[in-house]
Amino acid sequence: MSELLGIVCLIFISALFAMSEIAIAAARKIKLKIMMDEGYHGAEQVLKLQAQPGAFFAMVQIALNAIAILGGILGEQALTDTVRSYLAMVYQGAMLDQVSFVISFMIITSLFILFADLLPKRVAMLMPEAVAIRVVGLMNAVTTAFKPLVLFFNGVTNLVLKLLGFPTERKDEVTTEEIVAMMDAGAKSGTLQAQEYQLIGNVLELECRTLPMAMTTRESIAFLDISDDSKAICQKVLDNPHNQFLVCDGHLDKLIGFVDTKQILKQLLRGEMVHLNEQIIEKEVFYLPETLTLSEALNAFKSSNEQFAVVVNEYALVVGIVTIKDLMSSFMGDLVTFHGEEQIVQRDNESWLVDGSTPMVDLCRVIGWEDVPEVNQYETVAGFLIYRLKRLPKRADYILCDGFKFEAIDIEGVRVEQLLVSRIKDSISEVVL
Repeated sequence: MSELLGIVCLIFISALFAMSEIAIAAARKIKLKIMMDEGYHGAEQVLKLQAQPGAFFAMVQIALNAIAILGGILGEQALTDTVRSYLAMVYQGAMLDQVSFVISFMIITSLFILFADLLPKRVAMLMPEAVAIRVVGLMNAVTTAFKPLVLFFNGVTNLVLKLLGFPTERKDEVTTEEIVAMMDAGAKSGTLQAQEYQLIGNVLELECRTLPMAMTTRESIAFLDISDDSKAICQKVLDNPHNQFLVCDGHLDKLIGFVDTKQILKQLLRGEMVHLNEQIIEKEVFYLPETLTLSEALNAFKSSNEQFAVVVNEYALVVGIVTIKDLMSSFMGDLVTFHGEEQIVQRDNESWLVDGSTPMVDLCRVIGWEDVPEVNQYETVAGFLIYRLKRLPKRADYILCDGFKFEAIDIEGVRVEQLLVSRIKDSISEVVL
């Protein structure tokens, strides 16, 4: 009976060490940091143990191997005679002792596999953080108790790892790919709502998108000419209700400054003729290069405390204008109120009407296209069509690429205003002139 109780105790202790090993190894660093902030003291200990796990794993292996040896010795003593007595009732041949030993060995091994290995490890995998913070204190104490043996085996292990060129410590670096994988898992399980999933995805793309994807392009900029009379100024303000207007001398590349529409309103309220003068024109214009990413642009706005910026290219020519609202809309998406026409309109399950200035990443998200070729060569859907055609497209020109057809259906001068994107069965890439 004492031997059987000894086996039960060994199984329990082995299960504790096996559960601790899996739980501490599988505990997620981000989850542990959250638990630490919430006041779970064991979480900090687990993080420290994960940073330098060598001594802990050495101790666990010493304990598990010692328990396995003791379990074999006690099991042979406790079960072999009992199994022999029952087996003798049906078999009394020359192999009785050997068969009895094999059966008792299989019973002990099965008990250890089931109750000291599989079950505790499954429990630890299901809730690794909860188990880890409960056992870490005991594991640290045992590691300290076996410190001489632990130091010896851990030192030998580190030496072998260095000789083989492997690192001796784990580096926990959370990459963008890991964050995206966690988001996908959260979205599939339902813990992450669709709007939250879209918002986080857009934020992660801020480093990939450049200013041209969010700005108002040059041809769409409404500006005031320094020579405009009162009637022309009032008409432009009525047609384009903006807070600020650029003031130019003939065209955008001769930019003088900008004027706040409040100043124009003050002139009207005073009964004066609206006119542009140095008193109401702000000369300090905030410029940003078009090569900036949206993340860099947000930081620039934060530092300057400006509401809008003029976007210029490498030749100092104005290519667009961008506001804080434009940048916010670029990653808030459908969560902010959008006034105007949608850039992507779905006609049916297999086709979409797309504005030529739509960022390619937005279209790919809508149509479910992941492996886009040569994404660094263009930014908009129109740019993709031009790049694939190797020329300016004409109406009805189209390309086939990876099961999608991109057809220009509305051309304004040299500008691609609208495209029809359709999903097709033929995935062969070709250009039709």
